[in-house]
Amino acid sequence: MQQKQPRDFLSVLEQGRWFSALPPAVKDRLLEHAQLRPVPANTRLFSRGDPNAGLYCVIAGAVEIGAVDLGGREMLLAVAEPPQWFGEIATFDDGPRTHDAWTRTATTLLLVPLADLHAMLRDNPVLWRHLGSLVVEKMRALFESTEGSSTLPSPVRLARRLQAMTDAHGMVVPGHARHALTVNQRQLGAMLGLTRQTVSEVLRAFEEQGVLKRRYGALEILDPDALRRIAAGG
Repeated sequence: MQQKQPRDFLSVLEQGRWFSALPPAVKDRLLEHAQLRPVPANTRLFSRGDPNAGLYCVIAGAVEIGAVDLGGREMLLAVAEPPQWFGEIATFDDGPRTHDAWTRTATTLLLVPLADLHAMLRDNPVLWRHLGSLVVEKMRALFESTEGSSTLPSPVRLARRLQAMTDAHGMVVPGHARHALTVNQRQLGAMLGLTRQTVSEVLRAFEEQGVLKRRYGALEILDPDALRRIAAGG
């Protein structure tokens, strides 16, 4: 990198299962030309069909990932929070961006520019395996999140999504689960195909049970074990 990075910046990266498992030399190469970018709230990073600019990681804040359907309605697929990486798919096929991405809050991102990423992969082809492991990690999370998504009761579906968000869909190392989630009722409803009223009712029930605390634009998980039991259908 062109400037020395603060200690908390590197600690956020090390909380991610993918980055923490990389060999030291690969980490150093990734960070050598990476750019730390503060982005204001409500800023579009890229749209579906845009050229690939590189690989991103959320350091602070939150990024919404979704698309617009034929009727012009926005569909929210996921909310990426620290230390989640995104944008790797287009690197494999040199294709355009597959979805839209925009910041919901003031956000700090790490960007590894595409040209530098290609140079890394060209100089050391074994790095493709490491990048592939990031894709596989996300595929596992996708399969788990979609399993039974249309047939399970709303409380179970919501609990599973919240539980997945606490560990960034399985992408953080043990011991670094996030209990403060930057997500609101509209976002949860959009991701799960539930009405805002249904989400509100379920969250209210969870709050009465002491599972979580609702805050403005966020949720605080108070009892992760109880949330896990609900997610398991218990």
